[in-house]
Amino acid sequence: MQTLTIFSDGACSGNPGPGGWAARLIYDDGRIRELGGFIPDTTNNRMELQAAIEGLKAAGGDTAITLVTDSEYLRKGITEWIHSWKRRGWITAAKKPVLNQDLWRELDALNSTHIDWQYTKGHAGDPDNERCDEIAQGYSRGEEPELRCD
Repeated sequence: MQTLTIFSDGACSGNPGPGGWAARLIYDDGRIRELGGFIPDTTNNRMELQAAIEGLKAAGGDTAITLVTDSEYLRKGITEWIHSWKRRGWITAAKKPVLNQDLWRELDALNSTHIDWQYTKGHAGDPDNERCDEIAQGYSRGEEPELRCD
């Protein structure tokens, strides 16, 4: 089975405001593929989710994936909270509808036991996380960053 590491990040210029997302796919043979996009009116949490979704969509099947995020919202949401949300019909412990439910449902459909969800502290010098931040920030400002695709 192939292995793949995906770094993901989201950014928002204002919250809500224009947003950007980024995913950096690093294959076991050393190839790197970067993805990113812009959404005109969104939130930072939605961009964090979108980045992971797009990275997983690009990964394809039959791959062992380590997905690295600097968002505890994303990591805890998909590994811990989602089980209770689904049991309660997508209602939180506070008895309110889960925010960003559309994206959580999409991410849940992409999730599998082949994915190891990892957390890295943002802005702490991890070069792959910093690169994702740079791409996402660029898109959130309406720029089109140059993306690497080996």
